Amino acid sequence: MLRWFVLVLSSLSMLAAGLDGGASAQALFGSPPPNASSGDKAPADNSSPPAVDKSPPAAAPEGKPAEPAPVAPVLPGSPTAVVKPFYEHVGLELDPSQRKNFIDPAKTVLDKSDALRVSGQGECLDPNMALDNADYDKLAIDRSLRTIEAVNGDEAKVVVAFVVEGHQHRLEWKLKKVGGAWKVSDLLSVTGEWALSQYQCE
Repeated sequence: MLRWFVLVLSSLSMLAAGLDGGASAQALFGSPPPNASSGDKAPADNSSPPAVDKSPPAAAPEGKPAEPAPVAPVLPGSPTAVVKPFYEHVGLELDPSQRKNFIDPAKTVLDKSDALRVSGQGECLDPNMALDNADYDKLAIDRSLRTIEAVNGDEAKVVVAFVVEGHQHRLEWKLKKVGGAWKVSDLLSVTGEWALSQYQCE
């Protein structure tokens, strides 16, 4: 009986020691997660301030490029300077006094259109060709008009894009340098898929 009691006591003491060891082991194994979690919190706290610092500069560049686009100056005598008046005065391309700014094939088509008009046989060309045959809305055109110029030796292209009544229009003006001055040789509509040189005004 006494021996059994001693065995019980010894087993209890071993269990207690095992529990203490388990607890201490649990503390050892349990300590990394708190450290890891606190470590996770520390980097999160450290990373959040830079994220706040990074966002304002990202927003700043987005706003900046929009400002210089409309401010691009038009150089006198450039291809764009030749094209720009056609968007300031509607129907200017059909004005015979402006024929000095055109060369063939565009000039021939415009001259034949003038001849038809004078003969009373009607109009051959739309009065808003420079506007891609869209209704003239000066305010909408002034707000949305964008031009891109490309010069290659004595030839140049001026791409004009604008929006009228929610519809985007894109035209391409072809120019050639004659006697030191840029002249319009053709006008094409990218959106309407037509070209001035293709008209047969006879």
